[in-house]
Amino acid sequence: MTPVELLLNKQKNRQLLALALPMILSNITVPLLGLVDTAVVGHLSNAYYLGGVAVGSTIITLILWMLGFLRMATTGLVAQSYGAGDTQTQYKLLLQAGSLALILGVSAVILQLPILNGALSLTDASAEVERYCREYFNIRIWSTPFALLNLVLLGWLLGRQQPKAAMWQLIVANLANVGLDLLFVLGLGWGVKGAALASVFADIAGFLVAFTMVYKQIQLTGEFNFPRLYKSLNLNSYRKLLSLNADIFVRSLCLQISFAFMTFQGAGLGDNTVAANAVLLNLLLLISYALDGIAYYAEAEVGRAYGQKNKTLMRQSVTLAWLWSAISAILFTLLFAFGGESIIGLLTSIDDVRIVANEYLFWIVLLPLLSFGSYLFDGVYIGAAKGKIMRNSMIISTFGIFFPVWFLLQDSGNHALWAAMSAFMLARSLTLTFHYRYRLSNII
Repeated sequence: MTPVELLLNKQKNRQLLALALPMILSNITVPLLGLVDTAVVGHLSNAYYLGGVAVGSTIITLILWMLGFLRMATTGLVAQSYGAGDTQTQYKLLLQAGSLALILGVSAVILQLPILNGALSLTDASAEVERYCREYFNIRIWSTPFALLNLVLLGWLLGRQQPKAAMWQLIVANLANVGLDLLFVLGLGWGVKGAALASVFADIAGFLVAFTMVYKQIQLTGEFNFPRLYKSLNLNSYRKLLSLNADIFVRSLCLQISFAFMTFQGAGLGDNTVAANAVLLNLLLLISYALDGIAYYAEAEVGRAYGQKNKTLMRQSVTLAWLWSAISAILFTLLFAFGGESIIGLLTSIDDVRIVANEYLFWIVLLPLLSFGSYLFDGVYIGAAKGKIMRNSMIISTFGIFFPVWFLLQDSGNHALWAAMSAFMLARSLTLTFHYRYRLSNII
């Protein structure tokens, strides 16, 4: 089929919407959750409250996104097993990834003090911002085991093409966070502590929902013999999962280094700048989570195509996902071009922060067009379980593009950070697109 024929094919589009729409709707609630945190804290009296939450949540996000391989590797490998009709391997992957998530989550709690001190040593944040960062982080870190288990359960559900089950996990967790944010921060006046506690309880709620959904899937599928599966779990059985996880970990580490550098370097430019960047980065997250919904379709379908050795299915799925990603990116650009200042006004009532955020808004207007390919092809390579390609693309984009662009333009202050981020996103899109065009689409 030609691209136009694919775009007009009702069956293909229904299939895309069935997989992508639940994840788009639920994914949008994730940045909306961050937007509510920002909006609630952003309406407190001083910018350093928002700055403290921004730095603290960045450190937590850094941990979770660096360990995001738990979701990505699980989705890719489960999708391939699902395409091949191998139920036992799906169960083994669930236990392997789940046990790994639990170990890493508990380790993060145990090592919370050196993690926090190490992160704060990289920023020149004011004493007030650092104080509220510590207040937020010391509470939020306790939800890490639940948050990491959520990644595994979400990845397993997506790999089995159960987006509605995954959707309910995210929606319940995020609605709980929003409601508790409003109660704890505005209702009870707990400030930054309230925002952190709301996120902890939300992660626990998400785990309970996801566990229930996975349990129902196991009941429907049957053949789950825990003692037999447990005996098969040895170091050798973890090898494929750990190998893919290592590549995705490096990829995620590079991504988080770039985003953390944005926040920490912005903190050195003043409280108003770090607060404004927090608002704008939430808009960037809104873009990424919405486009990731389409990328999840690509993950599931490419993984299924690999399991079935079906080259036609893979090419058609990627082409259709690219077309819808491009359309979505154009719509986001128009939204931010014509409504960006109003959205910023909803997120903070601090005049100085709004003025700074509006000054850099045009970068957010450009970013959907520059970045949509990176989100899509991340999904393609997760489904194909080709972590090395994602890793190499991210290394090039981070150390060959992001930091050199910032270094050359650093005299421009915050504009240098946003120029570096824009170039970084474009480089990810181009490198992954190039590899798919000339290599991946020909190897099934």
